[in-house]
Amino acid sequence: MSDLNKIPVTVITGFLGAGKTTLIRHLMQNPQGKRLAVLVNEFGTAGVDGDILKSCADDNCPENNIVELANGCICCTVADDFIPTIEALMALPEQPEHILIETSGLALPKPLLKAFDWPAIRSRITVDGVIALADAEAVAAGQFAPDLAAVEAQRAADDSLDHETPLSEVFEDQISCADIVLLSKADLAGEEGLEKARKVIEAEAPRQLPILPMSEGVIDPRIILGLNAAAEDDLEARPSHHDGHDDHEHDDFESIVVEMGEVSDPDTLQAAILKLARERSILRVKGYVAVEGKPMRLLVQAVGERLRAQYDQPWGDAPRRTQLVVIAEHDNIDGAAIRAELGA
Repeated sequence: MSDLNKIPVTVITGFLGAGKTTLIRHLMQNPQGKRLAVLVNEFGTAGVDGDILKSCADDNCPENNIVELANGCICCTVADDFIPTIEALMALPEQPEHILIETSGLALPKPLLKAFDWPAIRSRITVDGVIALADAEAVAAGQFAPDLAAVEAQRAADDSLDHETPLSEVFEDQISCADIVLLSKADLAGEEGLEKARKVIEAEAPRQLPILPMSEGVIDPRIILGLNAAAEDDLEARPSHHDGHDDHEHDDFESIVVEMGEVSDPDTLQAAILKLARERSILRVKGYVAVEGKPMRLLVQAVGERLRAQYDQPWGDAPRRTQLVVIAEHDNIDGAAIRAELGA
């Protein structure tokens, strides 16, 4: 099978809350005449991102073409989950013409690219491109430090500074592997913030990369689809902190699922979520809330102390229950305390 006949795959990577799902929704609504399939890698056991995307299913990307992998980080479960799922997508009665992969916010993209050399699939699919999303406002605010020497100097001068977290290493690997970097939430960062974020990424990138601003997941699909990068054949140009290692660990992170019944006061719940971010350094909260007297489900997505909530669709026949995924670094996960704070 020639490269022209291979199914192109776009890998969409980025830190927690960078806007990957929002971008994929936009691509699903603007498929450029292509029949799409979407593979979503959740971190946690509740398929919130998958449900969001399935609510956007249409003839170009039917619900059967949207698959969730919820058994762990995609780059750690290649043989058990990823390869069989790709094979299943390629075996659909109407084969997809382009596959979108949303990685977990913690996924290292390079081990995933190596999986495309797997004998069962390497002649049938190709990585059209790797798109890294970076939260422009967060990067501009110094959430990731490209100058490790400067970080060490700061730590030496102030013993209260923590060691560099694993998050920055994940961020650096995602940038290094990318073909295009999208600065998401550009409207919140402003021109000054965008320029700061751009400089951070340019300093981190191993080669010159297109760096484009994006708000609300809206960008011309022609810019990021059809790159023909064949990234699986270009691994040497995509350095990783984990080159030379057979595996990597994500034990620094943990997630729990908080379930409860209907909520009488969603404002109180949202205040509790923000308190968790502030006092317990919770990285991410996402899920659905059943609000008493409301026929619509409330979609809640929080990144640190930034929270967005909206009623997205009726519950229909689905059970009315509140289900939230909470993600934090390992030392900050106290299930009992978190559930108590949320009123579960």
